[in-house]
Amino acid sequence: MPRFAANLTMMFNEAGFLDRFAAASAAGFEAVEFLFPYDFEPDVIRARLDAAGLTQALFNLPPGNWAGGERGLAALPGREGEFRQSVETALRYARATGVGRLHVMSGLADRSDAKARATYRSSLAFACDKAGEAGLDVLIEPINPRDMPGYFLNDFNFAADLIADMARPNLKLQFDIYHRQIIHGDVIRGLRELMPIIGHIQIASVPARNEPGSGELNDFRVLRELDALGYAGYVGCEYRPAGETVAGLGWLKAFAG
Repeated sequence: MPRFAANLTMMFNEAGFLDRFAAASAAGFEAVEFLFPYDFEPDVIRARLDAAGLTQALFNLPPGNWAGGERGLAALPGREGEFRQSVETALRYARATGVGRLHVMSGLADRSDAKARATYRSSLAFACDKAGEAGLDVLIEPINPRDMPGYFLNDFNFAADLIADMARPNLKLQFDIYHRQIIHGDVIRGLRELMPIIGHIQIASVPARNEPGSGELNDFRVLRELDALGYAGYVGCEYRPAGETVAGLGWLKAFAG
């Protein structure tokens, strides 16, 4: 059975962020992920993880001005210095939390722009070098254009080709089942073909992005496929509960049963 990580950005919103760690542990989760930890000092996050007995599965590099609409820096020409500083910031939090993988958001840019493509490659190379020194993986995630219009990395085939071309052993694919279904469909075939380069998986129902099992996909069939493929990492529950978080965890009990 896959190991699940609660996404504290989306789940347990009944409580303040720092209280969500304990709530996730009480609900039976052994690991958590979230978008960003940077509103709190690293030792504060570490203390919450320790108190709740949780593993940190994943978080993102600083994305630029998120409130202002920015969605990452890696593909933005002219922002290279800021991106490099964001890597150093993320690594400081990685050391504190013990996380093994960091997600690099590409940002809003035109993938047909040669400067954006070159900047993205250069940014990923820098991130892989720095993360590699710390024994960490760097993840890239295609995000669908309906949820995030204009996002540079919105194609799984492009991501796979880039990973193969760059040939960095710690550059991996973040396979979000929700985004995959919206962009390409063919989820199980995609998992089978891309499993050798997958570093993390996330799940939510399609199209509403609620609890698994509540949408158009047979999410349980997809999750069983992960066992067949020998996936040993975490599956991040990056969904928005349709109601109260704990009340909506019946899908997890049904799958486990």
